[in-house]
Amino acid sequence: MTKIRPRATPGARPGRRSKPLAKPRATPLAELLTSPDAPARATPLDVFELARKKWLAGERLDIGKLAEELGVGRATVFRWVGSREQLYGEVISSLFANALERAQREAHGCGPEYLADVTHRLLHFLLEAEPLRRFVQQDTEFALRVLMSRNSPVEQRCTSAVRALLAAQAQAGHIRPAMDLEALAYVVVRISESFLYRDVLTGDAPDIETATQAIRILYAAQPELGTRTRSTGRNRHRGATSP
Repeated sequence: MTKIRPRATPGARPGRRSKPLAKPRATPLAELLTSPDAPARATPLDVFELARKKWLAGERLDIGKLAEELGVGRATVFRWVGSREQLYGEVISSLFANALERAQREAHGCGPEYLADVTHRLLHFLLEAEPLRRFVQQDTEFALRVLMSRNSPVEQRCTSAVRALLAAQAQAGHIRPAMDLEALAYVVVRISESFLYRDVLTGDAPDIETATQAIRILYAAQPELGTRTRSTGRNRHRGATSP
C-alpha cells in the first residue's frame, strides 16, 4: 500500500515542524489598552478636577474622601497637593482665571478705561459666583486665609495676572504707570479684596463701584516729571510724550 505523506507547508523546511508564534510580553500599557475594565491610575489633575467639581457643588473638600474616591492613598494626595488649604487655593485660582479671561474678552477701550472695565467686570463676576460666596460664608476665617494670604496660590496668581495685564497695556503705550508694576498690581488686588469681601471684613455690603473708581485713579496716574519707574525702565523728563 502506498503511504501518503502529509503535504508540506509552502515555505517550510522539509522535515521540520513550524513553531507556534510567540505571544508578545504583556506590558502594563498593553494590559490597559486591551482591557476596557482595567482601572486607570489617578493623577494630581484628577484630584484637582474632582475637588473643583465638589467645590462648585457646594461640598467641603476632604482629602481623605478625595483619596478614597480616586482609589489612592491619603498620603499620596497630600504629596500631590501640598495641603487642604493649597488645594482650595488652586481650585479658586482657576475660578479667578476663568473670570478674568471673560472680563478681558468682554471689556472695551484701551488704557486706563479698558483696565477699569476689566476690573469692574471681574469683580462683578466674582461677586456673583455662588460657590465663592458660599465658601466665604461657611468658614470665614479659613476662607480669608485661603483668599488673602501671601502664601496662598490665590493672591499670588491674582497679582501675577494683574501685573501681566498692566504690562501688556504699558508695552502697547496705553498707560504710563506711576509705580512699579508689581507694586501696582498688588495694590489693585488688595483694594479689590477689601471691597469684594467687605461684608465679612467690616460688616458693610460689598461695593465694587467704589473699588473700581479707586482703582481707575491708580490706572490713570502718571509718574511725576523727572522720575523713573522700574516697570518701564524709562526716564520721565519734562515735556516727554507718551510712548
